[in-house]
Amino acid sequence: MTEKFIMAGSTPMHVADSERGGECVVLLHGYLESMLVWDEFISLLKDECRVVVMDLPGHGVSMVDRETHTMEYLAECVGLTMKALGVERYHVVGHSMGGYVALAMMDNYAANLASITLLSSTTSADSQEKCDRRRREIELIKAGKKNTLARLVPHQGFAPENVKRLNDWIEDLRELILITEDEGVIAILGGMIERKSRGEQLRDSGIAHQFIFGRHDYYIPEDVAQEMIAADSSAGVVWLEHSGHMGFLEEPEQCAEAIKKLVLG
Repeated sequence: MTEKFIMAGSTPMHVADSERGGECVVLLHGYLESMLVWDEFISLLKDECRVVVMDLPGHGVSMVDRETHTMEYLAECVGLTMKALGVERYHVVGHSMGGYVALAMMDNYAANLASITLLSSTTSADSQEKCDRRRREIELIKAGKKNTLARLVPHQGFAPENVKRLNDWIEDLRELILITEDEGVIAILGGMIERKSRGEQLRDSGIAHQFIFGRHDYYIPEDVAQEMIAADSSAGVVWLEHSGHMGFLEEPEQCAEAIKKLVLG
């Protein structure tokens, strides 16, 4: 993977690109993550696909560019990055928040999207309860208590059966949270609070798409996933039977196969 910084408009983006392969797959990380979470997963795709990963603004070493990072702003940064790389058509895989960004790309980059994979992500806007929870997280960060998020969030992302086996990853994710700039976390939380539902837009877009769910996802319970499935008969559906919210770490081979099946046909 070749690492570089690319200007997406006025925003410098930290990007890594395998630079080889036919179909291009863009992997978008989730909230409180960075492109580093894809390090091992990339190897399951890059022999057959070109793979691009990036730190979304507010995460990793990409800049915090404004007070609120809306999903539309992040989508524009991804689209401009891919344009700078000279890639016209690509498949987007969005994990959790990365899925919200992938959906927002339909506004201005639908013609560039060969497919969308929502990996442990949803098409609906946040409920009032979830918005309130995000506002409490903002207050926690402003109070200098980001370590509380670092202690709780990574553990909850994994199915109970995988916690011990993947403890090294849990510790890595804790470290990622601690090194993420407070301003970046707040900007992202504000953007997620503002995001809109896009299920109907996705269903009517004509873009090939699929949902990959973990059977033991703390953040997306099975009944919520089933509602998404029922609302979109055009979506492919894959269940990872031994995963929580972090299926690309918990069952990476099965997750990669699902992505390649959509991308490569």
